[in-house]
Amino acid sequence: MASKYVYFFGAGKADGNAKMKELLGGKGANLAEMTAIGLPVPAGFTITTEVCTEYYENNRNYPADLKAEVAANLARVEDLMGKKFGDAKNPLLVSVRSGARASMPGMMDTILNLGLNDTTVQGIIAQSGDERFAYDAYRRFVQMYSDVVMGMDKEELEHLLERKKEAKGVHLDTDLTAEDWKELVAKFKAKVQERLGVAFPEDPEEQLWGAIGAVFGSWMNQRAITYRKLNGIPADWGTAVNVQSMVFGNMGNDCATGVAFTRDPSTGENYFYGEYLVNAQGEDVVAGIRTPQPINRAKYKPGDLPSMEEVLPECYAQLVKIRSILEKHYQDMQDIEFTIEKGTLYMLQCRSGKRTARAAIKIAVDMVKEGLITEQTAVLRVAPSQLDQLLHPSLDPNAPKTVIAKGLPASPGAASGTVVFTADEAESQAKLGNKVILVRVETSPEDIHGMHAAQGILTARGGMTSHAAVVARGMGKCCVAGCGDIKVDYAGGRFVAKNGQTISKGDVITLDGSTGEVMLGAVPTVSAGMSGDFAQIMEWVDKFRRLKVRANADTPHDARTAREFGAEGIGLCRTEHMFFEADRIAAVREMILAADLEGRKKALAKILPMQKGDFKGLFREMKGLPVTIRLLDPPLHEFLPQEEKDIQALAQTMGVSAETLRHKVEFLHEFNPMLGHRGCRLGVTFPEIYDMQVQAIMEAACELVKEEGFDIVPEIMIPLVSVTKELGILKAQAIEVCEDVMQRFGVKIKYLIGTMIELPRAALTADKIAVEAEFFSFGTNDLTQTTFGLSRDDAGKFLPFYVENGLMDEDPFVTLDQCGVGQLVKMGCQKGRQTRPEIKLGICGEHGGDPASVIFCDSIGLDYVSCSPFRVPIARLAAAHATLNKSA
Repeated sequence: MASKYVYFFGAGKADGNAKMKELLGGKGANLAEMTAIGLPVPAGFTITTEVCTEYYENNRNYPADLKAEVAANLARVEDLMGKKFGDAKNPLLVSVRSGARASMPGMMDTILNLGLNDTTVQGIIAQSGDERFAYDAYRRFVQMYSDVVMGMDKEELEHLLERKKEAKGVHLDTDLTAEDWKELVAKFKAKVQERLGVAFPEDPEEQLWGAIGAVFGSWMNQRAITYRKLNGIPADWGTAVNVQSMVFGNMGNDCATGVAFTRDPSTGENYFYGEYLVNAQGEDVVAGIRTPQPINRAKYKPGDLPSMEEVLPECYAQLVKIRSILEKHYQDMQDIEFTIEKGTLYMLQCRSGKRTARAAIKIAVDMVKEGLITEQTAVLRVAPSQLDQLLHPSLDPNAPKTVIAKGLPASPGAASGTVVFTADEAESQAKLGNKVILVRVETSPEDIHGMHAAQGILTARGGMTSHAAVVARGMGKCCVAGCGDIKVDYAGGRFVAKNGQTISKGDVITLDGSTGEVMLGAVPTVSAGMSGDFAQIMEWVDKFRRLKVRANADTPHDARTAREFGAEGIGLCRTEHMFFEADRIAAVREMILAADLEGRKKALAKILPMQKGDFKGLFREMKGLPVTIRLLDPPLHEFLPQEEKDIQALAQTMGVSAETLRHKVEFLHEFNPMLGHRGCRLGVTFPEIYDMQVQAIMEAACELVKEEGFDIVPEIMIPLVSVTKELGILKAQAIEVCEDVMQRFGVKIKYLIGTMIELPRAALTADKIAVEAEFFSFGTNDLTQTTFGLSRDDAGKFLPFYVENGLMDEDPFVTLDQCGVGQLVKMGCQKGRQTRPEIKLGICGEHGGDPASVIFCDSIGLDYVSCSPFRVPIARLAAAHATLNKSA
């Protein structure tokens, strides 16, 4: 059976439906679905994503039967619309748009008004009775087609338009006459001929196939590639192409075009939210060239332009009904595009709307209360990666601030940084570790890499549905859009606020994406909390997940934060972080540099009470929850001074010569400390260090049991084991210390002794190691280093190149390498359980907070993951997704 490449929709009938997103793309599937449920959708057809795949596999050639299928479906559209493509008297015009299965707003190309030429424009004039409208549509088509299909620099044509407006003494496109537009069409085409050496195509069929090829080609443009990488969209998905009858929002004052969301995409509030323009085409709304008007008075502010509710009340009432139909049908917040032609409303698109994390949570919780969705669906509606937006600080409401301008609160959150004016500069500064705010007159899809790199985005033009607003919300970036209070001067590298304040490149500003305020300097922030809808969704999350979530915490403050975010214990306490504290580093150095065992014990005696105090603080915060404490891991030279002045100062403090101390530092220095004298190897050669730490752990636990009476189960973790005998020796020593401490205190508590699996050999011999270990904690940071032979500290020089050029799909230090490192973890789990079925298994690398890695950990049966405190809710939500998706 031959493949079907083209799917028709129109007049209440459609070949496809909403479940066919993989084949028809999101736009095509939803156009088919809207048509089938009786919404007013202009007729058209969708060329499938399979064609895109074949197009690239076959050196940009189409399948043999495609042209015949397109012709047959175009004829169906002509019959339905009562017009003919390319006809001189009654021409059909079409739009050609992209449509991937995942929403990629603004990343790929669109052509409107296709089918116009010097002949068909006369037919449009005859149909509409409006010469100005016809030539306005024609010049838009020439501008878009020459840019998107022919590769013409769009600024050259824009420059001709600006010169025309200057010559006429007008500011708006709408002030130009029919004769002006007719003259500009001729000038545009002449400029294309001059620059490209080819004539602008007059044949509508040539135009159509040029546009189809350009849309498929745009799947591989740089901004689309960047967007896919940022959002994890596979390159082999491809895009569909949608060819649809044109309807016109720019034929007069009874025409309009708009973009709306069935709920507020920033806050999630349940009211109809959107913008429209009278006498305009779709790109005018998002381009920011004209100031959009609100569709209703729901959030009316003094000075707002008249709403659609007031100007076109019948069309607005129809749109409100469609809003209700769509939400009930899709059971989700929808992003819609519409056009009104001569008082008739048409639906051009609907899709699941991009939303901020706050909005995603509120919408999900509200829809459960409204009976639209279940609790399980609500949990799955919130992407784990989105939560990052809510878990970081917002502006301190009590901090002083100097507001210099105010725009639209396009994407909530707060951000401070130095001002830059280009996307390239934002990216280069971010690579240097600098925080920047990208300031643009308006953003375009070409700015995607700079928007990603910036802390926040500020634009002088554009509404709440502008490119900057939609993309920033999808990224979780703070954004203030449409800030008419500033005038951007790219050439001068500055912007000037309404109050006269000049902000130059490199100056620091702060944005509040929740209020639209722009402030001078850096404004302090406060931490986020978990309450209201957030607390409700997390309550449902915990109901559905299997995997436990702990936190990596080294201080009582970190432990407290972790508990507030729902951590179920500490999965990694790095004791070496405590050694660096100012009040104990001298004793640590004394211990390292001691000439003999007695000298080391004397220094360790000073450290013991400090460590005990640390552990008591952690146990108190984690009352009743498990706390895994890793014994000293890094090589000793890391605690010693490296600079000559610091060596001189320490030598004086210790009463030894600088020369003696320098020789000791040089002796302890390691060429490759990652693979050197560290971890359990220190414990074997200097057992007194681990004895002191185990003593501190157990004394802290015993004192708290006696003093405060709550249960404590310390988990003592011995790092970097590669040989079973290492663990056997150190475990025996630890048991001896533990039993001695409990005997002295007259207290009996349960404790566990386990190891960190962070070397490939440990994973391969996990069945033998499990003879001694009561738990495994996979240290996936080091396991990734030792498996790949990569250093985290040095790989940054080339890993980005590997990811950007497809040698690796992801940075393996960010997302767990499931094919390699992941298989070692899986093997370690299986082998460990063969020997000790009840063994406790978890991971404690930063992968524990990465959603994809968490889902993998659930799939191989780990008991818990551990991550930084602020990522605990992300891990909890990812764990719930893992459970729910398995049962779906």
